[in-house]
Amino acid sequence: MSELYQHRARKRFGQNFLHDAGVIHRILRAIHPRADERLVEIGPGQGALTEGLLGSGARLDVIELDLDLIPLLKLKFGLEPRFHLHQGDALKFDFARLCGTPHSLRIVGNLPYNISTPLIFHLLEHAGLIRDMHFMLQKEVVERLAAEPGGGDWGRLSIMVQYHCRVEHLFNVGPGAFNPPPKVDSAIVRLVPHETLPHPARDPALLERIVREAFNQRRKTLRNTLKGLLAATDIEAAGVDGSLRPEQLDLAAFVRLADHLHARTEEHRPPE
Repeated sequence: MSELYQHRARKRFGQNFLHDAGVIHRILRAIHPRADERLVEIGPGQGALTEGLLGSGARLDVIELDLDLIPLLKLKFGLEPRFHLHQGDALKFDFARLCGTPHSLRIVGNLPYNISTPLIFHLLEHAGLIRDMHFMLQKEVVERLAAEPGGGDWGRLSIMVQYHCRVEHLFNVGPGAFNPPPKVDSAIVRLVPHETLPHPARDPALLERIVREAFNQRRKTLRNTLKGLLAATDIEAAGVDGSLRPEQLDLAAFVRLADHLHARTEEHRPPE
């Protein structure tokens, strides 16, 4: 075996390489890629999923940060005309440069746990270009993504992702499917951006701010945690009970709070 194929997983990149053929097949079946599609794989690693994605006949762009993996990927797939390799950081990558057609990109990735949340937020900035996303993530992260109001997993990540996407927790994957095996269970999640937002906010940045402030002290009531943004009377005027804790509110309620804050801000904006 050549040295290229003896690449060791790097802890600083959060690398755990998928090797279980049954899990790989199950993931590919869930994605169900087709020949006329534009696929983007984030962190292809040693190409466990890459081969199956290319086998569909689709165009495949892959984004890999680890310079030591670039020669391996070029050796394996470089002669395939539908394979396009981008060396760089997916957190800084401009996905709009790959395709400008709305809802056309299909994103796939076995994401390092240490960047999964910021990367998902980065991708949501391009939600209008994305048809769907299939990710391998830490199981606890997937449970937070798919959470419902009222439980301990419901929080900023759940709300902001569900504002933009429909979330499906597809199946779990044990540590033995990876080399080296991680110390946590993993799961596959499907995120499908809404073509029409179910609860559109007048200013999504204000929604993000409301949600962040609310969950900064999640054990306190909304009346206390949002007092720097909204008075108790404003919370009530938005149709929300100020004595509730943030995890008791659904997405629609947070949007009402954000819209009320937006209206108050506009009222007090000086005329131009």
